[in-house]
Amino acid sequence: MILDQILISKQKNENQSYSQDKNSEKPLRSVIKALSWRLIGTIDTLVVSYFITGELLLASSIASVDFLTKLVLYFVHERIWNKVTWGK
Repeated sequence: MILDQILISKQKNENQSYSQDKNSEKPLRSVIKALSWRLIGTIDTLVVSYFITGELLLASSIASVDFLTKLVLYFVHERIWNKVTWGK
């Protein structure tokens, strides 16, 4: 009985459009999550880079490049995982 309800619910979810799917994150949420996580990661990169190089300008350059590349990679990663139904 419970298994039947789960299967019926899953079939309904598969037939829903993106706007009706309550289990899916909107792209804007993924962007905000990516920005907040990259801020934390960039501060970490800045501190580690400064510790290694001893130069604030070089550490800032490394952290800036790191911020941009990993922001894009994280967003793409989130959007791909949002389409994976395993574990939902």
